[in-house]
Amino acid sequence: MRSSSSNQHIVNFGRRPPLSLLLLCFICAVVLIVVLGSSSSNTLDTLASSPIPDFYKNYRRLKEQAATEYLEIRSLSLGITNTREFDLCGKDRESHVPCYNVSANLLAGFHDGEEFDRHCEVSQVGQRCLVRPPKDYKIPLRWPAGKDVIWSGNVKITKDQFLSSGSMTKRLMLLEENQIAFHSEDGMNIDGVKDYSRQVAEMIGLGSDSEFHQAGVHTVLDIGCGFGSFGAHLLSLNLMTVCIAAYEVFGSQVQLSLERGLPAMIGDFISKQLPYPSLSFDMVHCAQCGITWDEKDGAFLIEVDRLLKPGGYFVLTSPTSKPQGGSLNVKKGTVFTPLEEFTQKICWSLLAQQDETFVWQKTAEVHCYASRKQGGVPSLCKADYDAQSYYQPLRSCISGTTSKRWIPIQNRSAGILPEDFLEDSEVWRSALKNYWSLLTPLIFSDHPKRPGDEDPLPPFNMLRNVMDMNAHYGGLNAALLEAKKSAWVMNVVPIRTSNTLPLILDRGFAGVLHDWCEPFPTYPRTYDMLHANGLLSHYSSGHCDISDLFLEMDRILRPEGWVVLRDKLQAIEKARSLATQIRWEARVIELQNDNDQRLLVCQKPFLKK
Repeated sequence: MRSSSSNQHIVNFGRRPPLSLLLLCFICAVVLIVVLGSSSSNTLDTLASSPIPDFYKNYRRLKEQAATEYLEIRSLSLGITNTREFDLCGKDRESHVPCYNVSANLLAGFHDGEEFDRHCEVSQVGQRCLVRPPKDYKIPLRWPAGKDVIWSGNVKITKDQFLSSGSMTKRLMLLEENQIAFHSEDGMNIDGVKDYSRQVAEMIGLGSDSEFHQAGVHTVLDIGCGFGSFGAHLLSLNLMTVCIAAYEVFGSQVQLSLERGLPAMIGDFISKQLPYPSLSFDMVHCAQCGITWDEKDGAFLIEVDRLLKPGGYFVLTSPTSKPQGGSLNVKKGTVFTPLEEFTQKICWSLLAQQDETFVWQKTAEVHCYASRKQGGVPSLCKADYDAQSYYQPLRSCISGTTSKRWIPIQNRSAGILPEDFLEDSEVWRSALKNYWSLLTPLIFSDHPKRPGDEDPLPPFNMLRNVMDMNAHYGGLNAALLEAKKSAWVMNVVPIRTSNTLPLILDRGFAGVLHDWCEPFPTYPRTYDMLHANGLLSHYSSGHCDISDLFLEMDRILRPEGWVVLRDKLQAIEKARSLATQIRWEARVIELQNDNDQRLLVCQKPFLKK
């Protein structure tokens, strides 16, 4: 990708003497003439009552460049911009994940496994720089080819680790030259994942795994997912499956899953709750996930109970050859006796056991908890306990029983309905159509387009991993599904905003709570597109540095990935300046009938040195 001519233009302005009021007025006049002169030749699709109006689909580069340069000059005149570009980080930070520093955690006094947990409070502020890709990094193959073949240089895994992998999914990989291939879902059923999925379905009482939806299973949390083969199969059945696994320096399950285009994030059960509210998932799955479930007085099982919706399922597979945590043994009458006893105390029913696989079902009856009188029964949490579920300590009480969302998964019709979001859906349907028309390198071309030329549509599969950094109701996710784009969305609900995550999860989407003053729990280069509507204004109060937010966005964005920001004019002015420092190519787009809002569309270049 070429270097941005507009970026160089900004640097030149920065070297000139301070701008006079006369120059600023002159530029404003030029912009006004250009805008008014071209408005008659552009036909606009308007959305009169929409909070996100349509913007120019057929625009001329001259008008766009004038608007961009106006904002650049205005930023300079207000002293907003610092045009010094950030340096590139060293090779040691190519796969850096902040907040997971084992050495620092040990020094801070964390032990008994907690040193491997997320501790942003003890992480030292490192060098503020741009994380570069590894030497052998290549742009991932487009979906669906990228699901089965990835570049080995894109992930941090050694040959020895590859050969020693022993879990159900790890051993399914084939290492060939510079690629890692996974067994496809098509053709011969070599890997056993389909058979395993059918087995679980039969244990629930279904005829096949294609009937999971009939049992109310729409969303699955896969703990310690290997490298995603089970989740990939469930996604082919239209089940939203999110992988979580502990941070790993090498051979990360989360990194490889995301590289395959499968939903995943770093998370574990060591000492803290996961950043999801109560009643979030229809099924929680663990196949040799490394958790000793009978430790900490059942705290891990209580956390699973918190995450499960009423009537949801917990699937545990523990191969005889590899006992979990050194203490688990699948012989009934030894280790699983305490497990069975505790699951009865928290109102779970053991539906079935086949070989090494066990399936429990959480009760759908609230009164069940109060009726348990035997010793050691967990108490019920206070009503306000789930107001904030952002990395709180593991608790010993049962939560969610007073929630209005206590609805059995088998009664899904009583939950969120598409018609509940008709107005919001129309807004995002229009917005996505316009976004898609802008996601093309032609908007950064040095050659103005001929009048009347429309932007060619980008390839339908150019995006796979999408993050909505301020997801609201999940409208962008819904629009992508309706448009049949082959993308999934990590819907992020920032803390200190209205907590709409329960609603997003009830729509069957992936989502998580997050504080954008902290790094996101993922590896570098794991998202194709970042979208944020109103996020910059929300974080403009000064409780964290917006430049750190942009550095974090650059860390998790893949080379040649896209950023779409919609916000107030002043926030976009600052964002345009920061995009220059981050070395992104950027354009400011005006919105129809909304003088206080702008759209900033950016693309990250492929920087190697």
